Amino acid sequence: MNYSIITPTILDVEASGFGHNSYPIEVGVVTGEQKRYCSLIKPQPKWTYWDKDAEALHGISRDLLKQRGLAPTEIAIELNNLLYGQTVYSDGWVVDHPWMIKLFNAAGMSMQFRLSALEMILNEKQMAIWHSVKDRLHQESRLKRHRASTDASIIQQTFVTTQHMSASVSQCKPA
Repeated sequence: MNYSIITPTILDVEASGFGHNSYPIEVGVVTGEQKRYCSLIKPQPKWTYWDKDAEALHGISRDLLKQRGLAPTEIAIELNNLLYGQTVYSDGWVVDHPWMIKLFNAAGMSMQFRLSALEMILNEKQMAIWHSVKDRLHQESRLKRHRASTDASIIQQTFVTTQHMSASVSQCKPA
């Protein structure tokens, strides 16, 4: 049997905290073709919630966002251009999707791509080994920062590795 290994486009979002008052502060994407995009997001006037624990995790201050963040409109245009018509996957869809809606609403635009839960394309074998493989890849990468682009890359590498491992296991089964 010949198994084709797909490389999905992965999107990850860092946020001001968790809960309905939080908002996106950074978005990172790695496409299946290895194109990368990452941007800090300038907070909007109504976006005021800030969780110091979240800041400690991702290392992004509100002042840095004000100084270096791009406007939601600019980011929405860039994401739509990069991801137009694609299905893009997130391992944290339940929080990333609302944050992307908040970003695109602030931009006054609609997403020209679909954001889906990564679980929609994981098989059971991948799910069983996901966390151990992801932890190993993260340790091997020696990346210290918890940031959107880094996380998207690790998630994509984990998907490809677990897909390859589960295909290899399937090929070795006795008839």
